[in-house]
Amino acid sequence: MISSFEGINLYTKDTAALAKFYAELLGVPVPFEGFGNYDGAKIGFDKGQPGLIIWDENKWGKHTTGVVNLVFSCGSLDETYEQLKARGLDCQPPATMEYGGKEMNFRDPDGNGITLLEGAYC
Repeated sequence: MISSFEGINLYTKDTAALAKFYAELLGVPVPFEGFGNYDGAKIGFDKGQPGLIIWDENKWGKHTTGVVNLVFSCGSLDETYEQLKARGLDCQPPATMEYGGKEMNFRDPDGNGITLLEGAYC
């Protein structure tokens, strides 16, 4: 039976560029750079934990079906916003949501939604 959650597959026409967006702009590590020439890459905070697995859709086809929204947490969303803005991310500042938490929403270069939370949902 199922023993663990590995991650979420994202398919892109430019695997290296999408991995670079997450690694260099957002600061999410790339613990696995793929099978040569960015045939696939895993981004996440530890190779053994779940992460985002980015695949070259030119080779493997586009298998993502439906809307993807990725959620990351951070300690201070205001500080994170300023850091990302300084790195060139074009997005709106954080907002306090109806449930009381603070969020910031934007899209990656392929149009996948990204939500940054101050803290976590639970």
